[in-house]
Amino acid sequence: MWLGPEEVLLAGALWVTERANPFFLLQRRRGHGKGGGITGLLVGTLDVVLDSSARVAPYRILHQTQDSQVYWAVACGSSRKEITKHWEWLENNLLQTLSIFDNEEDITTFVKGKIHGIIAEENKNEQPQSEEDPGKFKEAELKMRKQFGMPEVEKLVNYYSCSYWKGRVPRQGWLYLTVNHLCFYSFLLGKEVTLVIQWVDVTQLEKNATLLFPECIKVNTRDSELYFSMFLNINETFKLMEQLANIAMRQLLDNESFLQDKTLPKPRKPLKNISALKRDLDARAKNECYRATFRLPKDECLDGHTDCTLWTPFNKTHIPGQMFVSNNYICFASRAEEACHLIIPLREVTIVEKADSSSVLPSPLSISTKSKMTFFFANLKDRDFLVQRISDFLQRTPSKKPCGNDREWKWNLAEPNCEEVPGLPSSSPLAVSPTSALGHRPVNFCAGEVPTASQGLLKLFRRNSEELSGPKGAKEKMKEESWNIHFFEYGRGMCMYRTAKTRELVQKGIPENLRGELWLLFSGAWNEMVTHPGYYADLVEKSMGKYNLATEEIERDLHRSMPEHPAFQNELGIAALRRVLTAYAFRNPTIGYCQAMNIVTSVLLLYCNEEEAFWLLVALCERMLPDYYNTRVVGALVDQGIFEELTREYLPQLSEKMQDLGVISTISLSWFLTLFLSVMPFESAVVIVDCFFYEGIKFILQVSLAILDANMEKLLQCCDEGEAMTILGRYLDNVVNRQSVSPPIPHLHALLTSGDDPPLEIDIFELIKTSYEKFSNLKADDIEQMRFKQRLKVIQSLEDTAKKSVVRAVSGDIGFSIEELEELYVVFKAKYLMSCYWGNNRAAAARRDQSLPYLEQYRIDMEQFKDLFISLTPWSCGAHTPVLAGRLFRLLDENRDSLINFKEFVTGMSGMYHGDLTEKLKVLYKLHLPPALNPEETESALEATSYFTEDVTTEETQEDKGRRNENGPEKEEKGTSPQDYRYYLRMWAKEKESKKETIKDLPKMSQEQFIELCKTLYNMFSEDPVEQELYHAIATVASLLLRIGEVGKKFSNRPTRKSEDCKANNSQDPVSEEESPASEQSQNSAVEQQPQADHEDKTSVDAQPEKPQQENQTLGDVSGEGQGSPLQLLSDDETKDDMSMSSYSMVSTGSLQCEDIADDTVLVGCEGSSAAARYGSTIDTDWSISFEQILASMLTETALVNYFEKKVNILQKIKDQKKVERQFSSSSDYELASVSG
Repeated sequence: MWLGPEEVLLAGALWVTERANPFFLLQRRRGHGKGGGITGLLVGTLDVVLDSSARVAPYRILHQTQDSQVYWAVACGSSRKEITKHWEWLENNLLQTLSIFDNEEDITTFVKGKIHGIIAEENKNEQPQSEEDPGKFKEAELKMRKQFGMPEVEKLVNYYSCSYWKGRVPRQGWLYLTVNHLCFYSFLLGKEVTLVIQWVDVTQLEKNATLLFPECIKVNTRDSELYFSMFLNINETFKLMEQLANIAMRQLLDNESFLQDKTLPKPRKPLKNISALKRDLDARAKNECYRATFRLPKDECLDGHTDCTLWTPFNKTHIPGQMFVSNNYICFASRAEEACHLIIPLREVTIVEKADSSSVLPSPLSISTKSKMTFFFANLKDRDFLVQRISDFLQRTPSKKPCGNDREWKWNLAEPNCEEVPGLPSSSPLAVSPTSALGHRPVNFCAGEVPTASQGLLKLFRRNSEELSGPKGAKEKMKEESWNIHFFEYGRGMCMYRTAKTRELVQKGIPENLRGELWLLFSGAWNEMVTHPGYYADLVEKSMGKYNLATEEIERDLHRSMPEHPAFQNELGIAALRRVLTAYAFRNPTIGYCQAMNIVTSVLLLYCNEEEAFWLLVALCERMLPDYYNTRVVGALVDQGIFEELTREYLPQLSEKMQDLGVISTISLSWFLTLFLSVMPFESAVVIVDCFFYEGIKFILQVSLAILDANMEKLLQCCDEGEAMTILGRYLDNVVNRQSVSPPIPHLHALLTSGDDPPLEIDIFELIKTSYEKFSNLKADDIEQMRFKQRLKVIQSLEDTAKKSVVRAVSGDIGFSIEELEELYVVFKAKYLMSCYWGNNRAAAARRDQSLPYLEQYRIDMEQFKDLFISLTPWSCGAHTPVLAGRLFRLLDENRDSLINFKEFVTGMSGMYHGDLTEKLKVLYKLHLPPALNPEETESALEATSYFTEDVTTEETQEDKGRRNENGPEKEEKGTSPQDYRYYLRMWAKEKESKKETIKDLPKMSQEQFIELCKTLYNMFSEDPVEQELYHAIATVASLLLRIGEVGKKFSNRPTRKSEDCKANNSQDPVSEEESPASEQSQNSAVEQQPQADHEDKTSVDAQPEKPQQENQTLGDVSGEGQGSPLQLLSDDETKDDMSMSSYSMVSTGSLQCEDIADDTVLVGCEGSSAAARYGSTIDTDWSISFEQILASMLTETALVNYFEKKVNILQKIKDQKKVERQFSSSSDYELASVSG
C-alpha cells in the first residue's frame, strides 16, 4: 500500500536492500523470506512479539536523492508480489520524469506530491464504512488477510496479544478474531505457528485456570484442544469469542448469517483501536441483556444508560440504580437486585420536565404518564442531553390508540358486573359461528363478535360456582384484595413498580380474574399486542382456509389438547385453539407448529382472549423459551443440559445415579416443553406458569431441582429407568392446589401411575417455597452463560447426528467407506458454509431450509463444486480440470437447479475412485456426451446430438416432457408448501427404483465428442510417471478408433438416412424405434457386459435443439497421412511430449485384426486412406463410435488399463486439501530470486 511519505533516518537498520536505482530503494525486513541468520530470527521474533509487524510491513520502498542522508518511506507491502507492483509502477511512471529535474529538493517535492495524489485517489474509491476503523486496526486487518489467506469479505473484529500453549511451551503471538474464524500466528526463533479454526467447528469454549496453565481460554474442536493465555484483558477476549461462536451456532441452527448493523450512531469521540464490528457486537450484547432484563420486543435497541436514583413512593426513599433509554421505553433497574424494576413505555408518557435542582436532589427529572403516575429521577449526570434524547424519541412515537379505547379491560376485569356467558351450550350458534364469521370478513376482536375474543374460556365454562361461596372462594377474594392493595401502592399496568413484594404475591398464586392481565404484563406480551393493533385479526384472515403440513399437524392435535377440560370438549374452544395455532404457524413458518404448543396454548386461552393468547405464545416461543419449539427442540435440549449441570452441582449424590439410569433426558423434555402442564394436575401446574411468566426459565429449573431433591432417597434405590419414572410420575400426580376455586379436572397421567398405597399429597405452594429456600441463588446471568456453553454442545451434537444420518443414507449405493464418506461430508459442508459468508450473493446456495431432509440441507453450486473437484479428483487434467468439473456437475445436476446435494457429489466422486475399468471409463464417456458436454464447448452441437440412436432420442424426449409436466405442478405445490412431504416421498420412491443401465444403453459418440474425449485423456496423462507410455497407448487407440468409426459409417450411412426420413414422417409416434445398423454392427466385445445400477441414467440427456450451423469447421491442413489428420488438432496444444506425427500414423492392417471387426479388416485397409482424404480436414457428420468399441480398444493397451485400475487414497487427498486451505498467502516471500535486483 502507498504511504504518506515519512522521514526515515537509518535506512539500513534491520533492513536488507534488494533493489535500487538513483531515486528509490526496495528493502526487505530481516527475518522475512530466506536467509538472515540469527539477526533475521531475532528481528522476526521481535516483530511478532512486539506487534511492530502491525505497523512495519516486511517490504518497503524508500525515496532517496544522491546527496541527501534523509530517506522517505513511500510504500510498504506484506508480500513480494505487492511491493513489486508498486516498484514497477515507480520505474515505469516516475524514473524518466525525475531524471529531468536539476534540483534534488524539487525531485523530493514532486515525489511526495505524486504519492499524496495516489493516496487521495485510492481513498476516494474506498467504501465509506471502512473509514470508521482506525488506521492501526486497518493495518492489522490487512496483515491478517495476507497471513491467513482470507478474502476481503472476511472482516476482522479484534486482535489480541497472547500465548498459545503448544505442549508445555507457550508461543507468544497474535490472536485474530474474525467474523467466521479464530486465527493465531506466532514466529519465534525461526519456528512458525499458524492456526485457523472456523467458529462453526468449535465444540467447547471455556475460561479456566489450572496449575499447568495460568488463567487461560480453552477452545475445543472435534479433533483438537487449544489453550490460549497471557491476555491483557482475558474477560473482554472471552466475551467476544463467545459472541462470535454464538453467531456461528445461530448460522448452523437457522442459517442466520451475521449482518453488520449500519444504523449504529458514530461515537462522539474517536475510539482507539476499536473496529466498527467490535462496536456493533458490543451494542448487540448490551441490547440482548437489556431486552432480556425488561422483557422487551426483539427489535428494541438500547440508546444509552446512565446512573441515577429513583424516588419510590411506597417506601419513600431514593433507590440508586441505572436508567436505560431506548426508542420506545425508559427503564430503571436498582443496583440491589429486586429492590425495584420499572418499565415506562414512551407511548404512555405525557410530560417530561426538569425540576429545580437542590443539594438534596441534584438534577431531578420528572416523567408523567397517562395513568396519572409521576416518576422522579435524580442525580442524572447529563440531564439536558438525556431530556433531548427522550423528547426526540417521543416525537417519533406513534400516537394512535390500539383497538378503540386504549384497552381499559384490565380495570374492568375485577368488577363483578362484566359481561359473562355462563354455561354456554355447545349447540349454541355462538359456539359454532366464529369460523364462518372469520372466514367472510375481518373480525374486530375488540367488538365482541367472537365470544372467545372478549374473555378467557374459563369464564364461559365454569361448571359450578359453589366453590366461590365457600372457604376457597373467600381465600380467592383475599388474594384479589391483596393484589388491589398492591396496585394502589405500586401502580397498575405496564408502569407498575416491580419489587420483591410483587414476587411474593406471585408465589402465593395469582387470582384467576387477574391471571390473564398479569401474564401479559410480566411476559412483555402486552407491549407487542398494543403496538400491533389488528395484526392477529389479519393473520387469522390470511391463514383461514390455507392448508400445509403445520395445519395438518395442528388439526391432528386439536382434540388431544386438554380433552378433560369442558372448554375443549366443544367446537368453541377447539375453533379458538385452531385459529391461534394456525395464526402463529403463519407468523413464524420456521417454527410452524411443534407438539406441546397445543397444550400450552389451550391453557393460555382459558385465561385470555384469543389475541392475548396469541401474543403470549409469541413471547413464549420467541423470547422466553428460545428455540424450544423448532423442529429439533434445540432450546429444550440446551436447558436439559443446564439441568444436568445444576444437578451435578446441587445434588451430586443423585447426579451420577440419574446419569446411569438416563432419566434426566427423559423427564426434562416433558417438564420444560409443557411447563409441567402435561405431568402435573392442571390447578397446580398453572401456579408454576404464574411464577414462570414472572421469573423465566430460572424458576422451572429450580422447581425441577426441588422435585428431584424431594425424591432423592427413593431415586437412589431405583434399579432401572422405568422405576425412577414411576416414582417421579406418582409424586407429580399428587402435587395439589388446595386453594383452587375451579373444580378439579381429571388428570389422565394419574390413571397410569396410581399405585396401591394411598398417595401422599404435596401442596404446590409448599413445593414452590422449598424451591426458593434451597435453590434461589440461581442467577439469570449464570443461566445465560450456561445456555451458551450447552448450545455449542447441543448444536454440534445435532450436526454429528445429521452427518451420520446422511452418511448412512448414501453409504449403500456408494463405493466409499464410512470414514471416507464422513470426511467428504465435512469437506462438502465446509465448502457450503464458506459460500454463506464469502459467497457473492449466491442466494440459492446460501439459503438452507431446516424443514428439508438432512441430505438436502447443504447444497453447493458449480463454482464450489469446481473447487472441490480440482482438489479431490484422481483425474488431474491441468488447465483442463475446471472444464471437466463443469461437465461432471451438469451430469450430476439431474433436476437442473444448478445445485447438487451431498449424495450427488459423492456419486460423482465414487465413479472416479471406485469400480473397475469399465465403470470408470463409463463415467469418462458420459462426461463427453450431453448434458455433461455443454453445446458451447463443441462448435457443432446439432450434429453432435444427431448421432444418438433413434430409440434413445425418442425415449429421452418423452421422459423429458414427462419430467417437465410433472415438475411443473410439483414446483408449484412446493412453493405453496401444502404437501412438501408427499413430494419428498415421491422423490424417495423414484430414487429407490432400480435403475439398470448396461453399456449397450449408452448412446454413440460423434467425432466431435470423441475428439473432446481424446483432449481430456491427453491432459489427464500429463505429469504421470509413465506419461510417454500413456501418450503412445492413447495415440494407438485413437488411431484405431478413428478407423473403426470409418468402418461403422460404411454400414450405417444409408439405413440412417432412411430412419431419419421415417422419423420426420412419424415424429408424433414415440413407439417407432429403429435400431441403427451401426449398433448391430457394433463389435461383440470380449468385455463382460454386466448391468450396472448407475445414479446418472440416460434419461438425463438434455437434447435441446441448437441453431443449425451451415458450415463445417476446418480443423487444420490436410496432412499427407491418412488417419493422422483428424488427430492433428490434438497434438497442437494438448500433447506434452516430443513425439512426432509418426506416433499417430497409419496403423498396420494387422493391428486392426481384433475380435471387434474380424471380417472387415480388408475393408479398412482398402478404404481407409480415401476416407481420411474425404474427412480429414473437416468434422465428419456421419462418423460415430460406441462405448463398447472404446472399451475393447482400451483393453488392448496395458498402460491404459493400469492407469485406470490404480487405487488412489481419497483420505490423503482430503488431508492435502485441508493443508492447502490453511496455507497463508504470504508464501510469496519465497518466490524465485529473479525478482530481486
